[in-house]
Amino acid sequence: MAITVFIADDQAMVRQGFGALLAAQPDITVIGDAPDGRSAVREVERLRPDVVLMDVRMPELNGLDAAREILASRFDPPVRVLMLTTFDIDDYVYEALSIGASGFMLKDAPAEELIRAVHVVADGEALLAPTVTRRLIAQVTARRTPARREPAALGALTPREREVLELIARGLSNTEIAEHLFVAEQTVKTHVGKVLSKLGLRDRAQAVVLAYESGVVTPG
Repeated sequence: MAITVFIADDQAMVRQGFGALLAAQPDITVIGDAPDGRSAVREVERLRPDVVLMDVRMPELNGLDAAREILASRFDPPVRVLMLTTFDIDDYVYEALSIGASGFMLKDAPAEELIRAVHVVADGEALLAPTVTRRLIAQVTARRTPARREPAALGALTPREREVLELIARGLSNTEIAEHLFVAEQTVKTHVGKVLSKLGLRDRAQAVVLAYESGVVTPG
């Protein structure tokens, strides 16, 4: 079945450009768009797309608050939110990851990167692997200077699972983690699943947030 996508951005040219690009893909269907956060929430509740491309800054209701409302609804099947931003990002993006957004990407990213992002997020993964994402996470967390508190649940992780958590937080994909640890990719998937389960996390994005907040890894 085709992946259904909804686009929320206050710039008509962005909505039209992204919409045309994604609609041209054989396995993606763009089912709607919105120029502001409030109408985006309303239309997402009605249409239930697989993936929402959400601009960080929009009128009436900003992208962060819109994403929070959408993710709090816990639709079944789930609606995934991918935040769109420019290079001069702020804490909105970090907070979006905290509330369960599946990642973020730059608006001027190459077309093939946007298409890949939609597929990755639709599959339930977090878009955290690109080098630019690692850099942005480091910048945001460095400015936030979060308190160094280590959740008790981290003590339940085995040394290998903690190592996998650190590598996830560094932005490595399952394939890259497998190469780094000299193990099979399926083994990595098993470790990732156990890490998320033991820590009570929804996805890799929340794992990254926890790793930085608790000091398991530090920016840079």
